[in-house]
Amino acid sequence: MRTRTRWSRTTAAGVTAALGIGLLTSCSGSTGPGTPDREITVWSQENLPDRVAATQKIIDGFEKKTGVTVHLVGVDEGQMPQLIMAAAASGHLPDVIGAAPLGQTWQMYSNGLLNTDIPRQIVKKLGAGTFNKNALDLTTDKAVNLGVPSDAWLQLLVYRKDDFAKAGLGTPDTYGKLLKAAKKLTTKGHDGMSAATDPSDVFTSQSFESLALADGCQMVDARHEVALDSPQCRTAFDTYDKLAREYGAPGTQTVDSTRATYFAGRSSMMIWSSFLLDELAGLRKDALPSCKQCGDDRRYLSDHTGIVSALKGTDSDRAAQFGEVTSWVTTKTAETDASRQFIEYMMGSGYESWFGMAPEGKIPVRRGTAQDPGKYLAAWRHSKLGVDDRKPLDEVYSPALLRQLADGVGNIRRWGIEQGEGALVGATNGDLPVPKAVGAMTGGQTSPGQAAQEAQDEVAALKKSLQ
Repeated sequence: MRTRTRWSRTTAAGVTAALGIGLLTSCSGSTGPGTPDREITVWSQENLPDRVAATQKIIDGFEKKTGVTVHLVGVDEGQMPQLIMAAAASGHLPDVIGAAPLGQTWQMYSNGLLNTDIPRQIVKKLGAGTFNKNALDLTTDKAVNLGVPSDAWLQLLVYRKDDFAKAGLGTPDTYGKLLKAAKKLTTKGHDGMSAATDPSDVFTSQSFESLALADGCQMVDARHEVALDSPQCRTAFDTYDKLAREYGAPGTQTVDSTRATYFAGRSSMMIWSSFLLDELAGLRKDALPSCKQCGDDRRYLSDHTGIVSALKGTDSDRAAQFGEVTSWVTTKTAETDASRQFIEYMMGSGYESWFGMAPEGKIPVRRGTAQDPGKYLAAWRHSKLGVDDRKPLDEVYSPALLRQLADGVGNIRRWGIEQGEGALVGATNGDLPVPKAVGAMTGGQTSPGQAAQEAQDEVAALKKSLQ
């Protein structure tokens, strides 16, 4: 799925394919900071109409306070690679890009498109200690700040607590418990699991990676060699195959069909992102829960859904969490002072309004200020959730769940990022080798072992093309 949707905040597809390794840096007509005219252009991937309006309102306050003129452009994440390429080729890059995911950030950095001095100054001024350390680590190359991390979403395993209680099952937080529950809860007309298998969607890659990380499966190892055919990865492919094919609905499962099946009460578990939480609570008219109990009680599903954030596999002694960290980045031609002021404002005076647009998927990674260390996390818990009906986050969900989400940011692990292979991450989100392997496997065309080998070969070839 490459149409921009609010519940799939992902790395832009086709980053490497569209950018072309080395193309941008070689064809850009401008290489230094922009002329200080107190006027900047900001591209934001929060491009839905309500998000653009909310962002513009924050910008109005910034312009009034500073006198800097800001031109806001909402950009679809699927179009970002082509737009960046065209802008770099013509020498007209934006000054600032907002909501940039990890793969995209690392890809632009690898191609020499970012000004990394501005984020270094901002993080130093705001205080590195006010940020979630893991978010900073994921957006830092050794001592180089690629951007200023702003917010995060998490990939979650959600499950029907009432179904589990009736079946006498425990929390599905390990491979063993997960498979046991999926098998027991799969009956005629009811699936134990809803998991993505669409070979053309990065959502499938995110879903698989969340499960694979739990078993210690990595895309590349410490020697920077592709490792998708490792024993841990083969176990992950086998487990995902059982969950999606044996205990899931037949046919290709997408980001929409997995949610629809769970919302209808036709499955007991699902892998989805934290952007699910407002519609799970019945706060979006275009995505209401439709289970038989939901007609009389719109909050039935949210009240009877349990959430597992970090999952532990068979071959790992450590639970792992998949998620996405989005950042404010500045390009190499950015007007230095105005861009710095803008991002500082968005991470300060405007920060609560920024993450308050969609608190279920914009968990603040700056916890507070030096004077008030918990300021922003406290504000996030009180932020209003929903679209057609809006309620405070902490009115809908328990303190324990909100704490679990906030703590989950510190547990985020990502293929390739920790090994310094961010460019490869961007490339795989363009070519989608893992979703293709998963689709073929769950469609019965290949075995889990063959799927692991096919993913290995495609990613290895992709890596070689980047050298």
